Amino acid sequence: MPVKAPGSGHHALAVHEVVLLLETDTHRGLSASEAAGRRERFGPNVLPTAARGSVLRRLLRQFQNPLVYVLLVAGLVTLLLREYVDAAVILGVVVVNAVIGFLQESKAEAALDALRTMVRTEARVVRDGRPRRVPSDDVVPGDLVLVEAGDKVPADLRLARADEVRVDESTLTGESQPVRKDEVVVADETPVADRSNVLYSGTLVTGGSAAGLAVATGAETELGRIHRLVGSAQVLDTPLTTKLARFSRVLTVVILLLAGVTFAVGVLRGERAGETFTAAVALAVGAIPEGLPAAVTITLAIGVARMARQQAVIRRLPAVETLGSTTVICTDKTGTLTENQMTVRAVWTLAGRHSVSGSGYAAAGEIRDPDGGIARTGQDGALRWSLLAGVACNDARLDERDDRCVVLGDPTEVAMLVAGAKVGLRAAEVAAELPRVAAIPFTSERQFMATLHDTRDGERVVLVKGAVERVVEWCAEALDEEGRTVSLDRRAVLAAAGELAGEGLRVLATAMARVGGGAGLAEEDLPGNLAFTGLHAMLDPPRAAVADAIAACRRAGIAVKMITGDHRTTASAIAVRLGLLDAEPGPGAVLSGTDLAELPDAERPAAVDRASVFARVSPEQKLRLVEALQADGQVVAMTGDGVNDAPALRQANIGVAMGRSGTEVAKEAADIVLTDDDFTTIEAAVEEGRGVFANLTKFITWTLPTNTGEGLVVLVAIVLGTALPILPSQILWINMTTAVLLGLTLAFEPKEAGVMERPPRDPAQPLLTGALVARVLLVAALLVAGAWWLFEWELGSGAELPEARTAAVNLFVTVQAFYLLSCRSLTRSPWRLGLFSNRWLLAGVLLQALGQAALTYLPVMNTLFRTAPIGADTWLRIVAVAVAVSAVVAVHKRFGRRLG
Repeated sequence: MPVKAPGSGHHALAVHEVVLLLETDTHRGLSASEAAGRRERFGPNVLPTAARGSVLRRLLRQFQNPLVYVLLVAGLVTLLLREYVDAAVILGVVVVNAVIGFLQESKAEAALDALRTMVRTEARVVRDGRPRRVPSDDVVPGDLVLVEAGDKVPADLRLARADEVRVDESTLTGESQPVRKDEVVVADETPVADRSNVLYSGTLVTGGSAAGLAVATGAETELGRIHRLVGSAQVLDTPLTTKLARFSRVLTVVILLLAGVTFAVGVLRGERAGETFTAAVALAVGAIPEGLPAAVTITLAIGVARMARQQAVIRRLPAVETLGSTTVICTDKTGTLTENQMTVRAVWTLAGRHSVSGSGYAAAGEIRDPDGGIARTGQDGALRWSLLAGVACNDARLDERDDRCVVLGDPTEVAMLVAGAKVGLRAAEVAAELPRVAAIPFTSERQFMATLHDTRDGERVVLVKGAVERVVEWCAEALDEEGRTVSLDRRAVLAAAGELAGEGLRVLATAMARVGGGAGLAEEDLPGNLAFTGLHAMLDPPRAAVADAIAACRRAGIAVKMITGDHRTTASAIAVRLGLLDAEPGPGAVLSGTDLAELPDAERPAAVDRASVFARVSPEQKLRLVEALQADGQVVAMTGDGVNDAPALRQANIGVAMGRSGTEVAKEAADIVLTDDDFTTIEAAVEEGRGVFANLTKFITWTLPTNTGEGLVVLVAIVLGTALPILPSQILWINMTTAVLLGLTLAFEPKEAGVMERPPRDPAQPLLTGALVARVLLVAALLVAGAWWLFEWELGSGAELPEARTAAVNLFVTVQAFYLLSCRSLTRSPWRLGLFSNRWLLAGVLLQALGQAALTYLPVMNTLFRTAPIGADTWLRIVAVAVAVSAVVAVHKRFGRRLG
C-alpha cells in the first residue's frame, strides 16, 4: 500500500506536503536503490489476478448440479442391482455433461485471453535526476513520473507540474469529454471525477504534458479500489439454474415418495421384499429424466454457438438463458450506446444552420446548406473559413492504418478535423496551404486557441476557435457566405449557440483575421480585431441501430436505463435521441448521483424504477442501483466497458462487457463479452436467450409425461399385483434413446415468430406453469391408459409376455414421437411451423424408428432387453393410440389455457 497522509487525500495537499510524505523530490525523483527498496516493500505495480483454480477443481465444478446428483444416485442404484450396462449408460451421460461444460468454460476463458488488451507498458520516470524508461510494473510510490499526449497513466499521480494537460477518463468516470488537469489543490471531499490535480492509473493523456508523483500503485490505485469492489460483489445464480434446482428438488421428492409408496404397497400385499424393492427402483429409474442435464447443456451450447456467430463470447452457459429472462437493462452511455467518437453535427454561419452527415471519425458524409443542398465552401466564404479554423487551428492527429482510425489528441479537435475532411479540407493539404507560424495554446483560463499562418498571397491570417462567449466578445464583425465583411449581430449568434446547446451539443465558435506579412501573434491584439466565421456543434453520437434495439427491448417488456458519468444535460439529450426520454421528460425521469445520495432509503426503489437516465453517477452508486432493482425482483443486465462499470457488471444477474473498447477489469467481471462493442447485439442476445428458454421448456414438457407414465405404469402393476408391462432395462432404453434421438432435436428448434413481442417471464414463475403441468399429467395419463390397454389386449389375444412388453415399449416411443411434433410449439399447431424447418427432428425420428426396429426384431436385442418380434396388426394399434393422444393434445392446446 502507498504512503498516505493520515485522514486526508493527496489531492487536498499542497505539492510540497506530498513530497515530504512520500520522501521524494520533484526534480530528481527517487534514487535507483530507493526505488528498488520500495518495489520490494510495496510489490509490483499490477492489479491482483483472480485465481482460476486447478483443472481438476474446474472439472469437479461441472458436477455441482442437483439433476446430476439425481443421475448419480440412479446410476449407483442401477450398479447395485448389477445392471452394469444400464449403470454405464447413466454414468456416461453424467461424464459427457461434465466434459461439455468444462470444454465450454475453457473455450470462453481462452477467448477472453485473446481479448486482453491491457498489456504491460513502459513508463517514463526520473531516477537519480535523469529521465529513464522502466516497465510500468516497476513504478513505486514516490516516483516522479513524466507523461505526455498518447501516454497511458501508469499509476495514480499527484501533479507537480502541468502544461496544458488533458486526460480521457471515460473508462474510469464515464465522462466522455477529456478533462483538463493542473496542480492546484482541491478540497478533500472533492469526488474522483472532479479531482483536477490527480491523474489516475489506466487513463489516457490526450494533450499536453505533465510531471506527477506516484501516490498509489497496483491494488491501491483508484483502479485497484474498483477492482476490489468487483471482487466483493455477489455472484448470483441465474434464473435458469435457480428454476432447475427448485424443479430438481421437487422431482426428487416426488420420485422418492412414489418409490416408497410402491415398496409399501408391495410389502402390504405380501410380495417378497427383494422383488418389491426391485420394482421400486424400476419406478425411480423410470421417473428420472436422465436426458435432462444433457438437454440443458446442449441447448445452452447451441445458444452459445449462435451467439458466437453474432460476435458474443459467452463465459458461462446459463448466461444465454439469463438474457432471455432479463427485465431491466442498465447500460453505460459512452462507448456502449454512443460511438465514443465526437462528431460535428452542425455548422452555423450567418447564412443559417448547415447540417453535417456521417458519424464518428470516418470522413464519409457531407455538409448541406440551410436549404438542404450541398453546401458551397467558396474561396473566402464564412463556412470555408470556419472549417479551416477547425482544421488548421488544431493539434490533434487522425491517421488511417489497416482500415482503422488511430487518434491522438482531444476528441473535440478530432471531430473538427473530420468535419473539414468532408468538404476536402484535409489536415496535410491545409498545413501545406496555410503553414503555421505561431500559436497560442488553449487553456481553461484563456478558453480559446489561436494560430498564425502564412498565405500564398504573402499576407498572414489568424485563426481562432474557443468558447462562444469569449470568441464572440472579441469579434467586431463577421463574414457572410460570399466572404464579405458585415456587422456582427451578437444576440443572433448567442441565441443560435444557446439553441444548439439545448440539444445537448457542445458548441465552439470560430473566427479569423487578416494581418500583414511579417505580423506576429499576441493575445492582446485579438480583442476587437476578429471576424466571426461560425459555430461548430458536436456530440458523441448514438450508435446507428441502438434506437431500434432499445425500441425492440421495450416492446419485449424490458426497461432500459442509461447510467453515465456525463452531466445531466448531455445525458438527457442523448436519451431523447435514443427514445429513452420524451422531448419533455416528466419529473423524476432523470436523476443525478447527487439526487440519489439525497433520497431517503424508503423512496429510493420507487425513484429508481421511475427514472430512465442516471447522470453523474459514481461506481458505488451504479452498484447500489443494480442492487435496488434486484431487491425489487428484477432480473438485471448491466452493460458497460469501463473500469467504473465492473462492480455493477459483477453484481448484475448478467454482465455484458465490450470486447474492443472494454477494459480488462470489465471483461473479467462480465458473463458475456461482445467482440463488436455493438449494443444491438444485446437485443439479439435477449431474443436468443428467450428462444433457448422456450426450447428447454419444450423439452421438459415433452420428456416428463414419459417419465411420469413409466413410473405410474410400474406403480399400477404393483397395486394390481400383476406383471410389469415394461422392465427396468426397457425403461432405460426408452429414456436414453428418445432423449438423444428425439428430445435433443428440440434444441435446434428455430425461434418462434413474435418471441420479442412477449413480456419477460416473471422471475418468480416456476419452470413449469400450471398449464404445462396439466399438459404433462394429461399426456402421462393417456400413456398409462394406452400402455395398459395394449398390454392387456396383447396378452388377451394370446401373445407371450415378452411380446406384450415389446408392444408397450414401442407404444411409449411412438407416442413420444407424435407428441414431439406437438411440442415444437406450446401454443401453435406444429403444421404452421413448417415440416422441414427443423431437419434435425426428422432425422431423429427416422433414427429412432430404426432403433425400435432393431430392438424388436434383432435376436441380440431380444436377448439383451427381453423383447420379441410383433406383428403388423400390433403396429396399427400402436399408431392408432399415438394418433388419439395427438388429437387430445391438439384439443387441449386449442381450447386450454395459453402456455408461457
